[in-house]
This record gives sequence, structure tokens and C-alpha cells, in this order.
Amino acid sequence: MSFESQTTPRSRISLSQREAIWAYLFLLVPLIFFATIRFWPAIQSFRLSLFTWHVDPARRLFIGSQYYEELLSNPVFIQALKNTLLYTVVTVPASIGLGLGIALMLQAVRHARGWYRAIYFAPFITPAVAVAWVWGWMYNENFGIFNRVIVEWWVFVERIGLPWLAIEPQRFLRNPEMALYSVAAVVIWQQLGFQVVIFLAGLQGIPRIYYEAARIDGANPWQLFRHVTIPLLNPVLVFAVVITTINALQLFDQIVNINFTNQGGPLNRTLSLALYMYQEAFGRARLGYAAAVTVVLFVIILVITLIQLRLTQRRVEY
Repeated sequence: MSFESQTTPRSRISLSQREAIWAYLFLLVPLIFFATIRFWPAIQSFRLSLFTWHVDPARRLFIGSQYYEELLSNPVFIQALKNTLLYTVVTVPASIGLGLGIALMLQAVRHARGWYRAIYFAPFITPAVAVAWVWGWMYNENFGIFNRVIVEWWVFVERIGLPWLAIEPQRFLRNPEMALYSVAAVVIWQQLGFQVVIFLAGLQGIPRIYYEAARIDGANPWQLFRHVTIPLLNPVLVFAVVITTINALQLFDQIVNINFTNQGGPLNRTLSLALYMYQEAFGRARLGYAAAVTVVLFVIILVITLIQLRLTQRRVEY
């Protein structure tokens, strides 16, 4: 019997092909997970947004795009959309900028760097509910620590004869012009530790040889940052920007828990799309309408994420 006749089908598959087959089999597991946990609920949400919801499936009526047309004419939804975009515009640049700046300073620290990193990271792992409660207490206009400091400052400047430097106590969460920014400050503070750790890890991964070569060529600190640090840190920047943007667009916990008596703030100035969806679904039992809000939010997140990836990703040549 010849050797060719004894060859099994398995032996005709090369090693690289077998590795590829096993890779696809292992990738099939998370694909099934996302298909059942993420994709299928998203499809069902879109389907639900086209019907009037009822406990009895037989009484659910197809209404097409009626809910989406209602969204575009609803001033509360428009306000929630504006607030959500404003949250994103405020929190994302501030979180990225402060996180990168602190990471650069920690990079220069030689001793106890781990302790500083843990201190900055602690708020991020603290439950958002607890963080919102504490900040809500500090924002309180009667006994909050911020207004107590303002009062003490007022007394001090009056005593030294500089009354024009006095600041009046603020209604942080009850002032329509300040409420959103007050919530945004809480989000920035809580997410700062995540940004610091991510950027610090990225900075430590940049080979020192690039800095040494740039210094030999006469580069100053600003040129090192612009032409060495930023290009080599680009993958980390892309990740941080995308994740922070998604979190800002889905903002919910801090808004709900920072002010129990007025969720959504004065004149709906702190209302986000996620909170609006929750109120419509579980407060007013309009699940179909809430599903339409979910679909709109999903499309916004998808479009903004794709635009960010398109604008921020670039190939770095070593």
C-alpha cells in the first residue's frame, strides 16, 4: 500500500490552518454571547419601538414610526438630548486632559507612585450611588461643605476690608444654569482615576530610546510631548476617548442619586437620555416609546464612536 493511500484527511490540513480553525472556534463563544446578550435585545428594542406595548401580545398594535415622530416634537426629549450632548462635550475633554496631565506628573514621581495611583483610582471603584450621595450632601445649599466654605470666605474678606471679593452661597443643584455642570463635575472627579491609570500605563509602555534620541536632536519638553508622547500614546488616547464618550452618553447613576427630590434637575436641566428612557418605561409604563428612545441613543453612540475612531486612529510608524 502506497504512502498516499494511507494519508488521512487530517494530515492534509496544515498547522496554520488548524490554528485558524481553533481560533475561530474559540471566537465563536464570545460571538454567541454577544449575539444573545447584546444583539438580540437591541433588535427586540427596535421591534418594540414599532408597536404599542401591552401585556397581552395579541393587543399590541403596529404603529410604525409614530413614536419616533413624537420624539422629534417632544420638548422634554429635545432637552434631554441637548443635556446628554453637553455632558459629553464637558466631561470628555476635561477627563482626558486632567487624566493625561496627572499621569505625566506621576510619571516623573520616583517614590510611592503606586500609592498615588491607588489614591486617584479609589473614586472610580467606589459605587456611583455612594459618590452621588456624598456629593449631593456637599452641594446642599444649607449645610453643604461648599457653601460653608463660601460663607467662611465671605466673613474673611469682610474682615480684611475687601467685600468685593465675597461670593454668595450657591444653589448648585437647584439653579438651572449650574445644575448640569455640578453633575458633570462629579462625573469628571469619579472617572479621573481611570484616565490616570490608563494613561500612566501607556506612558510607561513608550520606549525611553525615543525620548533620548529626540533630546540628542535638541527637542525641548513641549516638542517631546507633541512629537513623541502624543503619537506613541495614540492607541491609548483612542481607547480613552471612546470609552469616556460612551459613558457620558449613557450617564444615569449620578443624575438619579444626586438629587432624589428632583431627578432631572430644575427645568429638566440635568435630564439625560438614559434617565428619560427610564422615566418613560417604568414611571409612565410607555415601553414602546422608551424603546424608541433607546434606539435613538444607540444610533447616536454608534455614529459618534465611528466618527471618533475615524478621526483619532492613525498608523504610527516606528
